[in-house]
This record gives sequence, structure tokens and C-alpha cells, in this order.
Amino acid sequence: ITKDPDSRQLVLQTGALVLADNGICCIDEFDKMNDSTRSVLHEVMEQQTLSIAKAGIICQLNARTSILAAANPIGSEYDPKKTVSENIDLPPTLVSRFDLIFLVLDPANELYDKRLARHLVSLYYKDQTQEEEETMSMSILRDYIAYAKRKFMPKMTDGAGQKLIDHYLQMRKVGAGRGQITAYPRQLESLIRLSEAHARMRFSNLVEVVDVEEAYRLHREAVKQSATDPQTGLIDLGMITTGQSSDSRRKRQEVKDALKAILEKKGKVVTHSYAKILEEFRSNSEIQITRDMFDDALKDLSDQRYLTRTNQSIRINVGYSS
Repeated sequence: ITKDPDSRQLVLQTGALVLADNGICCIDEFDKMNDSTRSVLHEVMEQQTLSIAKAGIICQLNARTSILAAANPIGSEYDPKKTVSENIDLPPTLVSRFDLIFLVLDPANELYDKRLARHLVSLYYKDQTQEEEETMSMSILRDYIAYAKRKFMPKMTDGAGQKLIDHYLQMRKVGAGRGQITAYPRQLESLIRLSEAHARMRFSNLVEVVDVEEAYRLHREAVKQSATDPQTGLIDLGMITTGQSSDSRRKRQEVKDALKAILEKKGKVVTHSYAKILEEFRSNSEIQITRDMFDDALKDLSDQRYLTRTNQSIRINVGYSS
């Protein structure tokens, strides 16, 4: 909503997502967006619409767009010990809405460095003819995408549908043995969208098995990069959907239960010192308890209304029932 400089009236000015309806919206510096802008993306990526209710203007605009975003990690350095959400400081609810998440890292590898350097240097001495032979011009790529999206509406064939079901069941079975969920219905919807997109790339109105196989390959490679737990080396989609691995959630639960047991041993004492409880907790624990782990346990117990933390004191809520 902006104010027209001539009429001084409030007018509705469409943004990039609405202008990219039935197209692609490319977003750079995705991690630098403010919270209000991120909240808009939730509705766009879930419902393909954008609702506005400001200054007496109430409307719902179409935003049927694909989103291609690039984000930098915190401090411009990716920490493999952290999840994707923690590295780029984005909420898991937003990150999990992307169909594919690829990590573009800069490893200390001589072969990789040589190939990258050769490519960058070649940009300055290759003539226009050589460059056109090796790359596709932006105008051709834009027309190609627009034609594919406008002319082709692929329908699922029986064989492709059955293959999607088989791949989804296979993805679910990966974590069944260790009590983890390695695929959600959202992943199945992603495979369907990717399969349809691949059929459009072939200029086909039918989604066939070859499209499903390529969609599954892309999804598998993306998950290997973005959802592999560095502690166990196993795929855990919880790192994307919740921002924490199953192992981290289990350890956090154990720390919370241990802290609760210590507080319950205090009997009728209601108010405790933060520093004293932390010191006692560390001395009684078999693992190293950091201040962050202690604060997380207090937060979890506070969310359960078991206690209330005020400055440097901890107060047990009387009448709490689990």
C-alpha cells in the first residue's frame, strides 16, 4: 500500500510475487528479508495467493509462482554441525516449504579450485562466438520456460502414479527401523510437482515414469545434502521441518527430564536460585551441561507451565499437573 504523489490517495502497488504470477520469482539475499516479508511467503508458497487487508483495501491476489531463492549462511561460513535453518537463520516452517534445497559450498579442494578459477578467468578472454556456443542466452531460456508453462499441462499416467507411490513408501521405510519419519506428505507433493515440471521441460502433456525417476533423483540428492544429520550420518527430515535432528530432540528431552527430577527433589521449596540449580545440575549430570542446554530445558519446562523464570530465580508453579 503506497500513497499516490499526485492524488494523495492510497493505492495498491503489486510486488514481485504478484507480478511473477504464472512465472518464476528469483530472490537473492533471502536471509536478509525482514519478518513481515517472510510472513507473506508462507501464504504464497502454501496457497499460491496473497491476501491484503490494509487501509480499507481488502483483496486476494493470485501469486501462482515458482520461487528460486539464494541465501548466505551466518558469518558467510557454513557450519556442518548445524542444521540448514540454523545456518541461514530462517524459520523451519519457511525452509520446509521448498521442494529442493541444495548446498553450494566452497570446499578446500585443489581440483575444484582449479575448475572454478579456469571458468572465471575464461569469462574475460573468450570472444562472443565461443560464449554463445557454450551457454544459452537469457532470452532463449526465458522464452523456453514461458512456452513450456503456457502450452503444456501434464496429466499423470497410471505407471507414473504407481511409481510415485512406490518411491514415497520407500522413503518412509528408510527411517521406520529407527523410529524416525524420513518423508511426509509434503515430500510426496514435491515429487508430483517436480515430475510435472520435468514433463513440461520435455514438452509433454503426460507425466511418465522417466519424469518421476528424475524427480526422485533430484529430491534424493537434495535431501542428502540438506537433511543429513552430521552426528549420525543418517537422513533426518526433522532437521528441515523442525530445525532439529531427532537425536538433538531426544537429548533435549533427556536434559529437561533430568532437570525436572532435580527440582522435584526440592520438595515444597518453590523459589530457587538460577546459579545454584545450574551448579547442582552440572555436578549431578553424567554429560557436560552447557548454559544453552540449561536454558533450553528451562524454556521447555516453562512452556509446560511447570515453572516460571524471572531474572536469576526459578519459581515452581503451584498446582502444576502433567
